[in-house]
Amino acid sequence: MKEVLFVINTLGRAGAETALLELLNRMNPKEYHISLYVLMNQGEMVQELPQYVKLLNRHYAAVSVLSSEGQKVLRRQVLRAMFTRMTVIKCFPYIWKNLCAMLGERRVLPDKLLWRVLAEGGQRLDKHYDLAVAFLEGGSAYYVAEHVNADKKAAFIHVDYQKAGYTRALDRDCYIKYDRIFAVSGEVREAFLTVYPECGPRTDIFHNLLNRDKIYSKAKLSGGFEDTFAGQRILTVGRLTKQKAVEVSIEAMKLLKEAGLQAKWYVLGEGDQRSFLEERIRKLGLERDFILLGAVDNPYPYMVQADVYVHASRFEGKSIAIQEAQILGKAILVSDCSGNREQVEHNVDGVMCRLTPEEIAKEVGALLEDAEKRMRLGKAAALRKMTEEGELDKLLSLL
Repeated sequence: MKEVLFVINTLGRAGAETALLELLNRMNPKEYHISLYVLMNQGEMVQELPQYVKLLNRHYAAVSVLSSEGQKVLRRQVLRAMFTRMTVIKCFPYIWKNLCAMLGERRVLPDKLLWRVLAEGGQRLDKHYDLAVAFLEGGSAYYVAEHVNADKKAAFIHVDYQKAGYTRALDRDCYIKYDRIFAVSGEVREAFLTVYPECGPRTDIFHNLLNRDKIYSKAKLSGGFEDTFAGQRILTVGRLTKQKAVEVSIEAMKLLKEAGLQAKWYVLGEGDQRSFLEERIRKLGLERDFILLGAVDNPYPYMVQADVYVHASRFEGKSIAIQEAQILGKAILVSDCSGNREQVEHNVDGVMCRLTPEEIAKEVGALLEDAEKRMRLGKAAALRKMTEEGELDKLLSLL
């Protein structure tokens, strides 16, 4: 039996975590002993782990990192990591150097600095593995590269590397230590290789794995919108972060309301931008029109009930939320950015537009007023081929 270790930053409800769970579900427990270490010791999706996956964390909280309780757990974890093996002293030159670089770029990203602290102060595993997989950028990539003993090592890249704020200085060139690197899309691969060109021969594309039957089944369960609104519904699923540009959608909703459309816009997800977005909603008088519903366990009934699905973000890797909406046959509008361009063909199986309130309002309004177009785009989206055959073999071939 081969020993395989997966490391991920958190098991919160997000795209990469969903992709990891599906990958784990497709691995044969008769051939592999599978272990998982979650660097931040938290995440509500732990309850969905296959029974044959061994969770290695000595301390674990099944709460979302985006919840108030999850934030308390995160603070405790950071403090624990800082004072384990004198990590705070060891990492101080690294933090100072990279903080100065961020200040020079006028783009300070505290989370990127903390990944090194969490990796250095993380739990040490005294076992040798045949294959170790870092399933996310940042902490898990640093941890596997420097603190795991394995014959082979693989890393996954889920975002536009530079736009997400990563640099070789932050990484300490950790990707040089990996035998194989998997990017979730062609654009993600290209962005990564502009920073690590020497990794080209061992950087491949690994498309997200999704379980269509599970999505169809969960879409039929009870749930979805609970209000009695009789107009049209617009839906977005995603974290409330700067990357997702929800404030631009709020501005677009203001324009749609001024145009007289009877519609409401709903967002499923949580994040550090909630207070800012709530203030923007109040300022524009959209409390009844743009509704932040928070994170939910099952977004699929909402997707089915929505008239239009919108994913207007600043950049993506390869959005699982878009893929899920496509599987459910929804009319989709996306912003013209990295990641999204590979997922939607304009006016064939969706609509693509610039990330401005005016463009988004124009295109969403046109979709809401054209039922035939929504149906045509939705049918084409449901028929879109999603490459999955042979994907798992790319990873397991390392063994």
